[in-house]
Amino acid sequence: MYEDTKTWNPFKGCEFDCIYCEPSFKRQAKRQKNRCTKCYNYVPHFHHERLNKIPRADLVFACANGDISFAKKDQKVSILKAMRYKPKQIFLLQTKNPECLEDFRIPSNVIIGTTIETNRDTRKISKAPIPLTRYNDLCVLSSRKSVTIEPIMNFDLDVMIDWLWTLNPEITWIGYNNYPNSVHLEEPTLEKTKSLIDELNTFTDVRLKTIRDKVR
Repeated sequence: MYEDTKTWNPFKGCEFDCIYCEPSFKRQAKRQKNRCTKCYNYVPHFHHERLNKIPRADLVFACANGDISFAKKDQKVSILKAMRYKPKQIFLLQTKNPECLEDFRIPSNVIIGTTIETNRDTRKISKAPIPLTRYNDLCVLSSRKSVTIEPIMNFDLDVMIDWLWTLNPEITWIGYNNYPNSVHLEEPTLEKTKSLIDELNTFTDVRLKTIRDKVR
């Protein structure tokens, strides 16, 4: 399912300052030094010229290098309209603030996703809404849904299962922190993570990313 995936970035940048993004998205942005100053500095901004440059792929990850919650209303409208005009393609639009899309009509070929790396408080590592808020706001949206549990952090198994069951995402990505030597997070044991995976596999399409034992 959706093995053919490409990214499309008509909007880039984010100001949630999640500590685990520093060695990933922000380093990728530094490659844009000679192309776009705002991309280079990871400043939220819109690239209108990219609206009609959607790549051909079964699944297109829209705004993969940013968070659309920082886009202006007219920019969100333009991005959603561009995706609506490509009904044969499926788009993934992920945000840590799903509430930003509550007033918009989501096309049927768009999957709205959010990151739920834990069910616990994340205010010490991110300025984004806490996972409970993301969960509640995604529940409200009348759209197809996905969830990313990456980088996975220690969690309460019964709560995570209940949240995912309620959201009923089409796809759930799960993975550990890719940069454990640079960013230290409170991680669950591999056994606990496998228990979560086993439960989720009964009702959602689980895609595994980096799976390893916790950093000790």
